[in-house]
Amino acid sequence: MVINRPEYIERLTSKTGNGLIKVITGIRRCGKSYLLFNLFRDYLLSQGIEEECIIDIPLDDDDYIELRNPDNLKSYITQRIDNPRKLYYILIDEAQFAISSEEMKNKDMPIRLYGILSGLLRKGNAEVYITGSNSKFLSKDIRTEFRDRSDVIHISPLSFSEYYHASSLDKNDAWREYIYFGGLPHLLLEKNDSGKMNYLKGLNEKIYLADLKERYDLKDASTMEELMKVLASSIGSLVNPRRISSTFISNGSKDISEPTIKKYMGYLEDAFIITPAERYDIKGRRYIESQKKYYFSDIGLRNALLNFRQQEESHIMENVIFNELIFRGLSVDTGVSIKNVIENGKHTGKKLEIDFVVNSPSSRIYIQSALAIPDDKKMEQELAAFRNIPDSFRKVVITGGNYRPWYNDDGIMLVPLLDFLLDKSLLDRMF
Repeated sequence: MVINRPEYIERLTSKTGNGLIKVITGIRRCGKSYLLFNLFRDYLLSQGIEEECIIDIPLDDDDYIELRNPDNLKSYITQRIDNPRKLYYILIDEAQFAISSEEMKNKDMPIRLYGILSGLLRKGNAEVYITGSNSKFLSKDIRTEFRDRSDVIHISPLSFSEYYHASSLDKNDAWREYIYFGGLPHLLLEKNDSGKMNYLKGLNEKIYLADLKERYDLKDASTMEELMKVLASSIGSLVNPRRISSTFISNGSKDISEPTIKKYMGYLEDAFIITPAERYDIKGRRYIESQKKYYFSDIGLRNALLNFRQQEESHIMENVIFNELIFRGLSVDTGVSIKNVIENGKHTGKKLEIDFVVNSPSSRIYIQSALAIPDDKKMEQELAAFRNIPDSFRKVVITGGNYRPWYNDDGIMLVPLLDFLLDKSLLDRMF
């Protein structure tokens, strides 16, 4: 099965010739290797690039185990790019296999691989593309290690549009599948529900938790697993380490300190399992650091953590919209607008929540996610926060249902969920 991902091919090709190492990051099993070794490779060949000028190095393959030694890797590549008149494309998969455990643990130790790859750029006849599943070494710290000679491209699991077009389902059935099993590409190869469920449960237990335990030297992974479940139950809700610590105690679980929870949440971000949405005070024009929302990069992994029990479609819909906005390369916060009201004869500030504050380079959109708006009271609830925003940026409510997008008398646009997910130009027209 071929799953085309034209948005990512465009991002890769747009960066060719920029003199930087292209770093492709993302959660395990989201399709990084397929993108690099299949889709991007095929694109290069279609553009007339000679086969000998494309150098594939999958470091997670035992056939390439000797190249996990940086010196051997350097020698191998140098011998292959021996013609200064040709441009070579070096594709390295799972580059962290060439980073020693000592280099990973010692923050003051320079990572030799980065120096070698930077040296290749200086030869002037090589384009370097690498993938990695560990953002701590291949995303957050990479600009420091490469002295700003890197360009990071983050890859997500399949968007709903990608999943729908790769499946043989109609869009409503595709939606029901997607919000239950998520968008990891391998799921399209599984023939039945039990196979999909077992695949997702196996990833959580044997890949993600095992990775976290090994990478961060966790003595007991059960605390991390409990934290993941708490976060999975809280998508669409404001949380912070203190609140999560209280949740552990109220559930009769372990008494986990706030610093430990904060550290573990950072590990989950580094592994691309969760993504935070910062809380932004729209009137005050400042970020509120006390609370954030956390969304799962793949909703199927979230569901598998909860044994496919908590299926609140409204919360899952919000998570999917967040992921879609990130997939489109937009900056996304969650918003709050404080309205002064009188309650019991006293002036007080009422917090009106906005699900998403979405920024493009030149504009902004405010978005509310509402699975259903059955009556005027619910409509007013969704619009109240918009009316308290002191600017004229576009305001949108995304809802379930099947209708034509329309504007109400306040100039607020109402958009059907599946139209939003399947028509990227719809959002472009909103800006």
